[in-house]
Amino acid sequence: MSEQLKVPTMAESMAAGKQPEVLFWVGCAGSFDDRAKKITKAFVKLLNKSNVDFAVLGAEESCTGDPAKRAGNEFLFQMQAVTNIEVLNAYEIKNIVTTCPHCFNTLKNEYPSLGGNYKVVHHTQFLRDLLEEGRLTIEGGQFKGKRITFHDPCYLGRANNVYEAPRELIRKLDAELVEMKSCKSRGLCCGAGGAQMFKDAEPGNKEVNIERTEQALDTKPEIIAAGCPFCNTMMTDGVKNKEKEGQIAVMDVAELIANAEDL
Repeated sequence: MSEQLKVPTMAESMAAGKQPEVLFWVGCAGSFDDRAKKITKAFVKLLNKSNVDFAVLGAEESCTGDPAKRAGNEFLFQMQAVTNIEVLNAYEIKNIVTTCPHCFNTLKNEYPSLGGNYKVVHHTQFLRDLLEEGRLTIEGGQFKGKRITFHDPCYLGRANNVYEAPRELIRKLDAELVEMKSCKSRGLCCGAGGAQMFKDAEPGNKEVNIERTEQALDTKPEIIAAGCPFCNTMMTDGVKNKEKEGQIAVMDVAELIANAEDL
């Protein structure tokens, strides 16, 4: 990213007497993982290009508590959640967008019972809405005619029934969208959900991400598109395992759109 990205914080916005239209919840992966940071930058680039008035919490953002909850530590989850809710409510946040389906699912479905009620959308839904409102234009560019298969993240697809938004965006690139045999409501997990990302594999014949990568490779794609930083890591590892990293790219939908015109 050569151009300077504008990323205001909520504290700065409030000091200036402004209430942004949306809070961008970056998430742990998007903040700390080097690969996921590229997804964060691509999405911010699109927000800037669309003139979206947004802000981030910055140092005031803490983990949503999803990994703790999925690993069975409900106490830690509620501590994390209540801390975040206090910050969000103090800023009178109404709308949240996030590039991570785990954060999306937790903020949307787990926070209301603890006093955190917000309209939460995934970045693919947000980008599709910007497109429909005419605030964002998508050019096929370097992805025109490319074979792209989309991997459905569990917490976006099966948990929240969001299937079409990412696919609509890929089609707008004039790409050839090819579906895996297990897709949409029958999608297969990448192997990272439920806090599995942070623990060693259990005994078995094959890693889940290898099985999923094989399904993706069966479609003979040039690009495997994802909508989740965890999925991105697992599919990237799977492609490396098959020694195909020279031929097949693993990219977030936001990166596809942000990079389409960069050639």
